[in-house]
Amino acid sequence: MNLILFGPPAAGKGTQAKRLVETRGMVQLSTGDMLRAAIASGSELGLTVKDVLARGDLVTDEIVIALIEDRLPEAEAAGGAIFDGFPRTVAQAEALDAMLEKRGAKIDRVVRLKVDDEALTARIAKRFAEQGRPDDNPDTFKDRLAVYNRQTAPLLPYYEAQGKLVEIDGMGSIDAVSGALDGALA
Repeated sequence: MNLILFGPPAAGKGTQAKRLVETRGMVQLSTGDMLRAAIASGSELGLTVKDVLARGDLVTDEIVIALIEDRLPEAEAAGGAIFDGFPRTVAQAEALDAMLEKRGAKIDRVVRLKVDDEALTARIAKRFAEQGRPDDNPDTFKDRLAVYNRQTAPLLPYYEAQGKLVEIDGMGSIDAVSGALDGALA
């Protein structure tokens, strides 16, 4: 099964993806984690990514798609992928569909975690205070949230038209969201 967890930064996608990795053996393909790894590597790509994220912008489709494609064989071997933070645009969704189709696969389900923007801002401020991730700076986050909302809104009708979109309340406890997610995947 190939699953997309859809929602803005701090919606809980990473938390739920990690649980699915543990319970279902799937591979989490988190663009955020992959981008942070690129930054930590100190490579030229990492420095470019660091600059883009510090401005609150999104990295180019080409960079993200290349990172995803590199990890697909691992996900296929595990029986499925959880796409976390990808796709963010219709162009990325179309590229993902084409990439998977070439491999004889598809996206089976898209789960949107619905959350409140004010609650997200509070989550980010807490995470920034606890973890100090530069991309979680509360001021930068407002820009990231605005970019996310503007660029990803078209994905809802894209996946709804394919009959793959399921929406769940992402504002509950981790266990409540997990239960709703399990129901959406059943």
